[in-house]
Amino acid sequence: MTRGRPRNEEPTVTRRPSPCLLLPLLLACAFGAAAQTAAPAAAASDADGAYVWNAMQGEKLQALSATGDAARGEITFEICQGCHRAHALGRPDGSYPRLAGQHGTVLIKQMTDVRAGRRRNDKMLPFIDKHVTSPQDIADIAAYLTKLPSPANNGHGPGTELARGEKIYAADCASCHGKAGEGDAARFYPRLNGQHYKYMLREMIDIRSGVRGNSNPQMVEVVKKLSDADLDAAADYVSRLPTGQR
Repeated sequence: MTRGRPRNEEPTVTRRPSPCLLLPLLLACAFGAAAQTAAPAAAASDADGAYVWNAMQGEKLQALSATGDAARGEITFEICQGCHRAHALGRPDGSYPRLAGQHGTVLIKQMTDVRAGRRRNDKMLPFIDKHVTSPQDIADIAAYLTKLPSPANNGHGPGTELARGEKIYAADCASCHGKAGEGDAARFYPRLNGQHYKYMLREMIDIRSGVRGNSNPQMVEVVKKLSDADLDAAADYVSRLPTGQR
C-alpha cells in the first residue's frame, strides 16, 4: 500500500529564475569592464563563421524590427541599477558605462553581439541564451534606456591636453561620431557625449588591441595609429562635449 504525504507537509516546488530578473543582471555584465578579458580567437557571424561587421541578420534583425516597450524595459532594468546606477548613468571610474540616452540601435547591436559571441563577454555568455531572453526583451530594454536624459555629471579626464584631443577628434572621429559626439543611430555609431572619460579610454584601448571583438574595422584602423597619450587626450575632450546634443 502506498502511503500519502502527511497533511502538514507542503510539496517541494522547484523555482526557475525569472527572465525579467535575469536580463538586467546580464546587461550589467554585458557592459561591465570586468567581463572583458582575453581577446576572442575569432569573431564570427551567426551564419558562416566569417565575421562581417554589423551584419543585419538573426536576432539582431528581429530585435531591431520589434516595437520596444519602454515601460517593460524600465521594470526589467531595476536590478541593473546596482552596477549602472539609477537612471543608467554609469560610473565615473569607467567600470560601467553610461547607457542613458544611447541610441536604441547601438544598444541592440551590443546586446545581440554579446549574445552571439561577436563581442567577448565571458560572464554573460552562459546566461543570455534564447531560453532566458528574447529579441523582444532586448528591444524593450533599449527602448527604455534611449529615452533617459544624460546630464552633465559624467566623469572627465585631467583636462591638460584638450587642444590635442580636439584636433584628434576632429581629424579621426567626428566624421562618424558627429562633431558634437551625437553619434548616428542609422549607422549604429554610438553617442559619445556624456559618456565617462575612463570608460571611453578603456574601450579605445581594447578596440586597438582586439580585445573587444566586434569593432568596426574602420575604427580599428583609426585607433591603431594613435598612441596611449593620443587616446587619453581624445577621450578627455569628448567627455566634456555638451550632453544635451543628440
